[in-house]
Amino acid sequence: MTEPCAAVTHLDQPYTVCSFDAGSDIRLWHTNPEGDLFGQFDTLASQLAGSGQTLIFAMNGGMYHEDRRPVGLYVEDGKQTAPLVTREGPGNFGMLPNGVFWIDEEGQPRVTESLAYQTLAPPARFATQSGPMLVIDGALHPRFNEDGPSRKRRNGVGVSADGKTVYFAISDGSVNFHSFATLFRDQLGTPNALYLDGYVSKLYAPHLGRNETGLNMGPIVGVTVPQKQHDTR
Repeated sequence: MTEPCAAVTHLDQPYTVCSFDAGSDIRLWHTNPEGDLFGQFDTLASQLAGSGQTLIFAMNGGMYHEDRRPVGLYVEDGKQTAPLVTREGPGNFGMLPNGVFWIDEEGQPRVTESLAYQTLAPPARFATQSGPMLVIDGALHPRFNEDGPSRKRRNGVGVSADGKTVYFAISDGSVNFHSFATLFRDQLGTPNALYLDGYVSKLYAPHLGRNETGLNMGPIVGVTVPQKQHDTR
């Protein structure tokens, strides 16, 4: 198995890009069965190990309130715990159009603009809403400026045009929205991509020796494999 994450340089900026086949076991997690926040990658990895799963990749999977509740739509194992938000609002989340990263009932990952998702009203297995959209049907978000002064560490997700590959990317330096979005459009070739978070963005990639800690996170997105499969790699 090829290691999923690699260093990528785009417009002279360093990124880590993690790519997975669409059939990978991509999931979202927020709290454990007792309702306690996972918050940290180690806590989640330990819980999964107890059920025979190995966490091979994770990053924060969307914005959250101060109490770590998801800001917008959140669906985990088919259960919706937070509703879709379609109104404009403050901050990056409310910079419309925003969107939803979701896994359908057949396990296919998708990125869909929020109003289109509302119209579709799909029976999602997993879903997390965030914003803004980075790329929408091949075009950059209309409010992005090439010289935008806001530069932060950022992470996001996109799906290839043929639907066969999911790309998770995190900047290893401070970048603006425009340059981050062009990574997905121009280098990764994703017609739709979604911003997940910034500044607090963290990565879990054990094969790179990265297990980034800090303040507790809200939703976490990641990929698992059965322990036996991982142990025999």
